Amino acid sequence: MTPEELSAAITVCLQEAVDAGEFAIEMPGEVRVERPKSREHGDWATNVAMQLGKKAGMNPRRFAEILGARLEQIDGVAKVEIAGPGFLNITVDAAAAGSLARTIVEAGPAYGTNDALAGHVVNMEFVSANPTGPLHIGHTRWAALGDAIARVLRASGAEVTAEYYINDAGNQMNKFAESVLAAIHGRPTPEGGYPGAYIADLGREVLAAHPDIKSLTDAAALPVVRHTAYEAQMEDIRKTLHEFGVHFDVYFSEQQLHGSGAIGAAVERLRAQGHIFDEDGAVWLRTTDFGDDKDRVLIRANGEPTYFAADAAYYLSKKDRGFVEKIYLLGADHHGYVNRLKAIAACAGDDPERNIQVLIGQLISVNGARLSKRAGNIIELRDLVEWLGKDALRYSLARIPADSPMAIDPEVLKKNSNDNPVFYVQYAHARTCAVARNAVAAGVDRSAFDASLLQHPTENELLAKLGGYPSVVATAAKFREPHRIARHLEEIAGAYHRWYDSCRVTPMGEEPVEDVNRTRLWLNDATTQVLANGLELLGVSAPERM
Repeated sequence: MTPEELSAAITVCLQEAVDAGEFAIEMPGEVRVERPKSREHGDWATNVAMQLGKKAGMNPRRFAEILGARLEQIDGVAKVEIAGPGFLNITVDAAAAGSLARTIVEAGPAYGTNDALAGHVVNMEFVSANPTGPLHIGHTRWAALGDAIARVLRASGAEVTAEYYINDAGNQMNKFAESVLAAIHGRPTPEGGYPGAYIADLGREVLAAHPDIKSLTDAAALPVVRHTAYEAQMEDIRKTLHEFGVHFDVYFSEQQLHGSGAIGAAVERLRAQGHIFDEDGAVWLRTTDFGDDKDRVLIRANGEPTYFAADAAYYLSKKDRGFVEKIYLLGADHHGYVNRLKAIAACAGDDPERNIQVLIGQLISVNGARLSKRAGNIIELRDLVEWLGKDALRYSLARIPADSPMAIDPEVLKKNSNDNPVFYVQYAHARTCAVARNAVAAGVDRSAFDASLLQHPTENELLAKLGGYPSVVATAAKFREPHRIARHLEEIAGAYHRWYDSCRVTPMGEEPVEDVNRTRLWLNDATTQVLANGLELLGVSAPERM
């Protein structure tokens, strides 16, 4: 019996009690069940009686007694006990508990998915690095975390568009073009420009595409250099992200906002909403009405739009494209953006508590990491992947909450031991695959299944961890916290290793193959599936051999 099946059964019992006139309540949208702190208190627990008892005008414990009596009549429920002020502790019979193994195998990759966020249309913007250089260590964390959050949201039924906002407007692009042109001519890097061997590499690419570029005046050459070098650098960024297993559905150009008149249109829309005022020749957005610390200039007195104007136009673009929820993943130096982005949402007529969410990540460091040979002053994402491996990096970055600073120890990530979390989980998956191969060689198959045979304490523990996986996925989606999945996978791996040490799938020596062996193969393969499903949500591979 899965947590979802038990939750549905409790809902049915509630409705039957209402229909029988035993109490009157408004039916809840969801009944949560969770593992009790001690397995001595049963397999599952719910506080639904405490939530609904007072609303029904009765003591929660009395409410629990009525509901518990109905629950005990459900097939698969062995015992219901009432604890404290109204907790319901539920014990399922061995067959119902063990049947979860078959349920998981038959569900396959769909096990753990849910529809908690069905109907949610989400735009999630992350990484969004300037196209003036390679991706670095700071982008690495958001690439791993942002992609994992998108995967988890989709697993919970949300329609998610992963978006990369290209900051290809502004003075930094001029400095970028000037730096590449200087490299082409063998000149020193201009003041405020971009150093690094990658600039010289881009110069060679521009020269290959436009052999006559040196014969042009700087004024004539710069637009050509800017466009060609920009396209080459963006291709490098896309390739790096692809190698890291990160996919974006949309690459949105800031320059398009400027060139299409979207910024001017956004200003007029916000003016029509009543939030624009003019002062000292500039156009302002009254963001202090919605919690910002000061009002913001949209158009300077000289007629030039500010970065904030582009932010406002970009937000409205997301809204116009049908995204009800907009998630922004920003770095630790962007705390000041939270209130101003929420103020834009409010000025646009949205609910800043529902239609926009800004996640701020903390800094990351990698002990012993070397500065890039190409860029000189940064640690490149590509170098980190080559040094530590995609899986080790992605798993490590996903298992720590975004708002916690983190330091990665390369020595740990290179260990093939239990000290290395990604190895621990991947090795558990590889071990399940080895057990399955050995089972085939020994003539053990899944031709029979008797859930009542899964009675060993380690089997109960493993089933409990596997059964808890769907609720972990749903919670991770709700709070945008994929680290919950990583930590739960580690618990599953630990439970599996303990089961492996205690229970055999293949018979010893000349012993015959029995139904207990076949049934344990179902449990083994169920573990394979859950580990693979969870690793997929984190963007990490599930190796069959290690």
